[in-house]
Amino acid sequence: MSHVDVAINADQIVAYQGEPGAYSHLACKHCFPDWQMINCASFSQALAKVENGEAHYAMIPVENSTAGRVEEIYRELKGTQLYVVKEHFEPVNHCLIALPDTTIESIQLIGSHPQALAQCDRNIKGINAKAVAMYDTAGAAKHLAESKQQDLAVISSSLAAELYGLTILQSHFNDVSGNTTRFLVFSRQQKMPIYEPDQRYITSFLFKVRNIPAALYKAMGGFATHGINMLKLESYMLDGHFTATQFYVDVEAHFQSPSMQAALEELRFFSEDVRILGTYYADSFRK
Repeated sequence: MSHVDVAINADQIVAYQGEPGAYSHLACKHCFPDWQMINCASFSQALAKVENGEAHYAMIPVENSTAGRVEEIYRELKGTQLYVVKEHFEPVNHCLIALPDTTIESIQLIGSHPQALAQCDRNIKGINAKAVAMYDTAGAAKHLAESKQQDLAVISSSLAAELYGLTILQSHFNDVSGNTTRFLVFSRQQKMPIYEPDQRYITSFLFKVRNIPAALYKAMGGFATHGINMLKLESYMLDGHFTATQFYVDVEAHFQSPSMQAALEELRFFSEDVRILGTYYADSFRK
């Protein structure tokens, strides 16, 4: 593990998935306000921009407090060699957006990314509209501005409404207040902060358990034994095989802390393909 500070770079470019005005775009503006931002059609393209040296960071959403995990990114993790260097929590204010002079009563269709539709499901049903899945929240706003479809509204950000000349029919359209998306920032270089015992850190890693009885229980046992708080454990199949399961884990610890090293020693004994994605400061949102 190298301690490379990559916060300041001549190529201050951050890539994100979606059209301008997407929530990933907002997250980039809040984390890197002075950087150049480039939008990509998919998560894999945003990550590839970093892998190819065309961008320094990629801003990727991984979970939402209402709709749960963003499943696509976990499928991408096994194929990338990038590191996680930062987390960011972005409050989500979904707006119901339409063409100028449109009324809520005239809306029959509401389009957006499936995650946004899930986060507004109750309110969509409340106005008797049909949900239409689109590839991106801001992309839905762009489509509406270009198509000028009178019976269509979209769920997107206030920034998207401003960028595409649309009207906000209702702000805070999400079903649950406090709706928040967690983002991870990916880099080609590891950016591990120096370990200080009084600081709060998150370490993210991937592993695959060995094919022995109670392997997962034994692999995770070291974290309980050494008092390490596990924040997230996700499982997903590898290459379509039911016999091969990979796990993604977030724990509240620094990679170099004695307790973490001891827990990882036990993990490696009962697992294979352990890969540390990164250690980074816990976002102040967690407080």
